[in-house]
Amino acid sequence: MTDQAQLLEAVRGKIDPARLVQTAIQLIEVPSPTGQAGAVSDRLAELLTADGFKVERPSGGHPDSPAVVVRHESGKPGPTLQFDGHLDTVHLPFVPPRVDGDLIHGSGASDMKGGVAAAIEALRALRDARALPAGSILFMAHDLHEAPWGDGRQLDQLIREGLVGDAVLIPEPFTDLLAITGRGSATWKVTLRRSGAPVHEVHRPADEPSVIAVGAELVSRLGRLQEQLSLETDPYCGAASVFIGQFHSGEIYNQYPQECWLQGTRRWLPGTEAGKVEQSFRDLLQELARDTQVQVECDWMMIRDAFQLDPRDRLVDAFQASFAAGSGTNLPIGGKKFVDDGNSFWAIGQVPSITHGPRSGGAHTVEEWVSIQDLVRVAEVYAATAIRYCQPQS
Repeated sequence: MTDQAQLLEAVRGKIDPARLVQTAIQLIEVPSPTGQAGAVSDRLAELLTADGFKVERPSGGHPDSPAVVVRHESGKPGPTLQFDGHLDTVHLPFVPPRVDGDLIHGSGASDMKGGVAAAIEALRALRDARALPAGSILFMAHDLHEAPWGDGRQLDQLIREGLVGDAVLIPEPFTDLLAITGRGSATWKVTLRRSGAPVHEVHRPADEPSVIAVGAELVSRLGRLQEQLSLETDPYCGAASVFIGQFHSGEIYNQYPQECWLQGTRRWLPGTEAGKVEQSFRDLLQELARDTQVQVECDWMMIRDAFQLDPRDRLVDAFQASFAAGSGTNLPIGGKKFVDDGNSFWAIGQVPSITHGPRSGGAHTVEEWVSIQDLVRVAEVYAATAIRYCQPQS
């Protein structure tokens, strides 16, 4: 048996499913809507401290919920593999944890406290088995992930401060593909106003524009933009897009409204500059204001930039070998339809990242669940990837 095979066998033997489940439950039972993850971060810090890890608490510009950082060093020169996860959940009614057969239910079970617990178990197993051949593991968990309540700024600052490895694994609930590309994303809200006050429609001023009509014109112009963007395609993550999800105006049926607002998203492909995407959108709005004589305001919220991963990167080789060891085959290559923290690691630090988490469901609903069996599998894959990736420097 080779040295690597011995390490892989040893680390599998140290993964404790009961401990993993208990960790997930202890995280899920602490409510943590985005922006308010301080209590669950404290809970995680206590758990890791009790495990014997030295815990760091950098604020990343968000002192109400400092991040949780742990380093596990092999003592030998080599690369650093990072496990990164978010502890915040979407703003929905809190559901406490419960175990039902193979499933853990509760707020954040799927997105993504279950995945964070799996990464923690991989970290514990690597330490307990003394299985890391070289380099180190950097574990980090943070707040401000879920939009629109968060925009990733805490993680962005932590990356800029140097809290980043040579490669990253992110246990989001994404199981069936290995994403090598993904679109960038921003949300926008456009408000249209005329100068006069709201009045009964029979008294509407003839010299002031209808904000509803201007809103309809904006829909038309964005429709033409969407036609153009649909020609910009990526074989894995699809086309660039602009989307309208809301259109609101008026208070009652026969009032001539003063204001109209629309809200939606704008997504772009890798290789497109995020700043130019925003400026082009604002230019379109400026033309609308000039042509219609309404006041136009735009709230633009950058969510994440676009994402790329070189399929020849050695992180991919280490991950695929670890995944195939349990499944018998490599994970198919594909694209991410959503944005996650991997986008930030690539856009800010050019750091390769793989998003892969446990089989789960109900993300962004009150019916979240995660498979215990698959949590164990993910912990094994993460630990094995670390062994294969963290090799001694030549």
